[in-house]
Amino acid sequence: MNAFVILPTYNEAENIAPMVTQLLALPVSLSILIIDDHSQDRTGEIADRLVAQHAGRVHILHRAGKLGLGTAYITGFKWALERGADCVIQMDCDFSHSPDYLPDFVARVREYDVVVGSRYVPGGRLDPRWSGWRYFLSKWANSIWVRFILGTQVQDATAGFKCWSRHALERIGLDQVKSNGYVFQVEMAYLCEKLGMRILEWPIYFEDRRIGKSKMTVPVKLEAAWRVFQIRLRYGGLNHSAQVEYQRVSA
Repeated sequence: MNAFVILPTYNEAENIAPMVTQLLALPVSLSILIIDDHSQDRTGEIADRLVAQHAGRVHILHRAGKLGLGTAYITGFKWALERGADCVIQMDCDFSHSPDYLPDFVARVREYDVVVGSRYVPGGRLDPRWSGWRYFLSKWANSIWVRFILGTQVQDATAGFKCWSRHALERIGLDQVKSNGYVFQVEMAYLCEKLGMRILEWPIYFEDRRIGKSKMTVPVKLEAAWRVFQIRLRYGGLNHSAQVEYQRVSA
């Protein structure tokens, strides 16, 4: 299977090389596209060296500024599809999403339209270092806010760790996706359900970032919350034809 990983980066100089090294060491063949939004540290420079060291497997797109998470992924998805990708993985570069899950994701996306690395299905776990307030906000956003406004079934609608089949991305029609910040994850999850796709939520351990500063600030969270209404207004209600399942694991 021709699998691509899309890695948006902004100031990930200390994470980018270890992440690429771990991805390339996996027992599944992956191509990697780094999309750097004009990082102010040495991320772009380090990425260029990785491209030179791993010609043909690691690629980079340098963007002129901080243009947003949503546009980075849409650009990366289109780039991968143009190069014959059978599946496309989206993930963070800060190790909150472990590369170790990817062989399972790639294997299961043959049966599903999208595999979601989920924190909130049985077997999923959050880093115990999360504060109670942070846990409450995240759980509330997924279990109450998004489900109440949009009527989604998926347990982790804000998940940023996904493996997409080519069919799913082509069917969504990437040009219609307008969200650019973290609400991009919600819009993509909503479109999957509206289009009746088969979704697998795979339980993951979500580790807090190891190095660097989180981009998920309070203003970003508030903006994402109110933009959920825009998604409902833009696309209308769900018909609940999606097939949402989750992988059960033993405790």
